[in-house]
Amino acid sequence: MNKSIAMLLMLAILSRSWGQPVYSGAGLGVHYSPAATSFTIWSPAATDVVLRLYAAGEGGSVLNTIHLQKGKAGSWAVSVPGNWENRFYTFQTCINGNWSQECPDLYAQAVGINGRRGMIIDLAKTNPPGWAHDKRPALKNYTDIIIYELHVRDLSISAGSGIVHKGKYLGLTERGTHNAAGLSTGLDHIKELGVTHIHLMPSFDFNSIDEANPGSYYNWGYDPVNYNVPEGTYATDAYDGRVRIRELKQAISTLHANGLRVVLDVVYNHTSNIANSIFTQMAPGYFYRHLANGSYSNGSGCNNETASEQAMMRKFIVESVAMWAREYHVDGFRFDLMGLHDIPTMNAVSDTLHKIDPSIFIYGEGWAAGASPFPEAQRAVKQNVARLNSIAAYSDDIRDGLRGGISNVKENGFASGHTGTAESIKFGIVGATAHPDIDYQRVCDSKAPWAKEPFQAINYVSCHDDNCLFDRLMISNPGASEQDLIKIDKLAAAVVLTSQGVPLLLAGDEMLRTKQGMANSFNAPDSINELNWDRKTTYNKVYEYYRGLIALRKRHPAFRMPTSAMIRQHLTFLQTSGDGLLISYLLTGNANGDPCKNILIVLNGSRNAQKVNLPPGSWIQVLNGEGYKESGIGAVKTGVAEIAGTSANVFLAR
Repeated sequence: MNKSIAMLLMLAILSRSWGQPVYSGAGLGVHYSPAATSFTIWSPAATDVVLRLYAAGEGGSVLNTIHLQKGKAGSWAVSVPGNWENRFYTFQTCINGNWSQECPDLYAQAVGINGRRGMIIDLAKTNPPGWAHDKRPALKNYTDIIIYELHVRDLSISAGSGIVHKGKYLGLTERGTHNAAGLSTGLDHIKELGVTHIHLMPSFDFNSIDEANPGSYYNWGYDPVNYNVPEGTYATDAYDGRVRIRELKQAISTLHANGLRVVLDVVYNHTSNIANSIFTQMAPGYFYRHLANGSYSNGSGCNNETASEQAMMRKFIVESVAMWAREYHVDGFRFDLMGLHDIPTMNAVSDTLHKIDPSIFIYGEGWAAGASPFPEAQRAVKQNVARLNSIAAYSDDIRDGLRGGISNVKENGFASGHTGTAESIKFGIVGATAHPDIDYQRVCDSKAPWAKEPFQAINYVSCHDDNCLFDRLMISNPGASEQDLIKIDKLAAAVVLTSQGVPLLLAGDEMLRTKQGMANSFNAPDSINELNWDRKTTYNKVYEYYRGLIALRKRHPAFRMPTSAMIRQHLTFLQTSGDGLLISYLLTGNANGDPCKNILIVLNGSRNAQKVNLPPGSWIQVLNGEGYKESGIGAVKTGVAEIAGTSANVFLAR
């Protein structure tokens, strides 16, 4: 570590006591016009700030060196006359006589290769054809959302994807692609599946991959560098900062045109590291949390955590998401380790985004990865979701109830016949809201409802973290036949997609995705992480089952009730006997305007068939362990019905 970095890190400890001024105005960042370009940063402890202009994003000599002028509230600014379009720049601050590293500004929206220099551009020129007419697909209620979590590279990188732009933003735009058997892949596959929102794992500029050699390494991307810039490895040209912007916009507009909204996975809770972060170069220590002894806290598990409660960090987060919503037409945000952010910051995010568009959806992980010095009572953890304005959190309750807890990969859940889990499933069925039929003391994780309204609960059984669903089932059910594992998988998916709240699927689970048993595959090769499109051929019946579940959910609004009051009015659990692995409930009274007056759902977590007494009247079965058929499966049923082992079943009243 060189002397200047060491000094900056030492100053970080001292900075905790600094009474830093708050710059409340707009205009931080770089603003281009043909006549002049303005540069404004916030560095309150600096005694000098230098701007350097370059012809390229790396290498080459300095074209011009300019000292910024100190302004109000810790700001520094300069306006440079002339047309500097497509030139590159860095800032360097001098604090206590020590010069920082050269770096872009926090608000940089375009960068050169590997994000080391900012780029001066005309953003309007990055808009793809038709961008002015791009519109978000219609969305009535948040509970109409079905999320598909996807890594940009994973979608297309497989040799069998049929996609030309492998591993790129443009891979999301290709139509008519198929696997060796002629089955749809990529965008066509996703559209055919029927989900509503594509959750793109980190697509901002991250640290772990050399953009000059994008095929040599893999990473999920949870190591931020430039928060307001698209990642260069997904672009066809990472050297030209305009290309990554234009191609991400093109991907978003194409998804919109195909009825799909786009969620960005954002990671404001930590930086890739401390010494090299732009936060440290601008205001050492200010943007991070510290322990009582002055050392950096580590609630993220990544050796640092940002301090969202600091005024300038809050300002940055709020203005950053607003930029993505306005400039890129992003439809939603998933906050990594949201439980590290303070509640006022998350509510400010919500208020700002919903002024831009009330249909923007915000959700996150309602937990941290480690202990934080900032009080949990003031953070956006799952238990505090009711204090968040229109923000949702992941329900690990339904996840653990369905497949077993995260800490023991050999543990089973309701879907694989583990008794004592039914109450956790019922908790998920009502979207983590208050309901008189739930015994909350028997729920596996939460002992009280935490969602005020059902849209605040993200129901899932698998995501990028931990094992994907089919791998987890293979690990926890050694010796089970593939046929039995598929039954368990289908039941778990059916519970997620028929529960109240917002369902989330991991890309590829619909064709029994495997990562060969690797859970934390964040830097594993493509052979582990890629979507293997041949599995769609092998497990096409499973894919069709998932597709049918989504069609069932979309056809029947009763599975998508928007309020907890409506759930309490229209959803009633029925008494069942046996081994505690049978759940039966009714959706009554044309719930949420459903065309069917009454719907009966029966979930059998036991491997044995069980008999159930049907409510009075005649019923047609539309879902069983084999699939969904709205016109009915088999004969009309009355009295008693036999429910196959390990299956989800839906009946409509005639």
